[in-house]
Amino acid sequence: MTPTLVFDLETIPDMVGLRKLQGAGPEVSDESVYEVAITKRREVTGNDFLPLHLQRIAVVGCVFRDDNGFRVKCLGQADDPEESLIQSFFKTIDRYTPKLVSWNGSGFDLPVLHYRSLIHGLVAQRYWDNGDDDREFRYSNYISRYHNRHVDLMDVLAKYNGRGNAPLDEIAKLCGFPGKLGMDGSQVWPAWQAGKADEIRAYCETDVMNTWLVYCRFRQLRGEIDTSAYQQEIELVREFLHNNDAPHWQAYLAAWG
Repeated sequence: MTPTLVFDLETIPDMVGLRKLQGAGPEVSDESVYEVAITKRREVTGNDFLPLHLQRIAVVGCVFRDDNGFRVKCLGQADDPEESLIQSFFKTIDRYTPKLVSWNGSGFDLPVLHYRSLIHGLVAQRYWDNGDDDREFRYSNYISRYHNRHVDLMDVLAKYNGRGNAPLDEIAKLCGFPGKLGMDGSQVWPAWQAGKADEIRAYCETDVMNTWLVYCRFRQLRGEIDTSAYQQEIELVREFLHNNDAPHWQAYLAAWG
C-alpha cells in the first residue's frame, strides 16, 4: 500500500510579518496593526482575508494511512513554533514519500506552506523534487497540478474549473459524513486569541477526517477500490472512533450516526 497523507492547515494572521511590513514599533498594539492590514485588504479585495504569505500556520492536521493502519493527529504541540510544525510535515514526506490528499490544497494549504517555509529558511528537498534527484518524480511529483502525488479533491472534482468548486462541509454531508463540527475557518483567529488552541486542533482533526472519508469515496468512484474495500476503510474509521473517547471524536461519531 502506498502511504497516504491527508492534510489540512489552520492559520492565523502573521502579526510579526504584518508589523515588519508596516514598520510598526512596540508602542503600536497588535489590534491596531491587524486593523490597518484588514482595512487595506478590504479596499483592494472587498474582504478581510489576508494574502497567503501573511497566513501563519497554527495547526497541521493529518490522517496517515499505510500498511500499519490508520492514524489521525495534529503535528507537534499547540505551543510549538510554526517552523517546527512545517518541518515535521516535510520530514514525513522525506521519510515515507506518501500520496498527499487535500481539499483546496493547491489553492491554499500548499502555497501557504511554500511561502512560510521560504520565510523560515526551511528545507523540503523530497517535496520539491521534479526529477533531478529521483527520475520517477519527472513524471509524477508533488508540484505539477495534474500529477498524482498530490490529489486536491476539490480541484479534481471541479475538473480544474474554479466555477465548479464546492465546500468540503457540504460535500461531506451530502455523502453521509458528519461534516464540520465546532467551528469553521473564519472562527479560528478569534478562538486562537481566546486561548482555545486545543479546540482548534480538535476541529482540524475532524475536518481532515472529512477529507479522508470523501477521498475513500473518490477512490471507489474511480475504481481504485471496490465496494468491499471501501467498506473496510469506513469500518476502520468507525473502529478508530469507537476506541477513542476524546470529546470531539465522540461528537463526530454521534453526528455520523
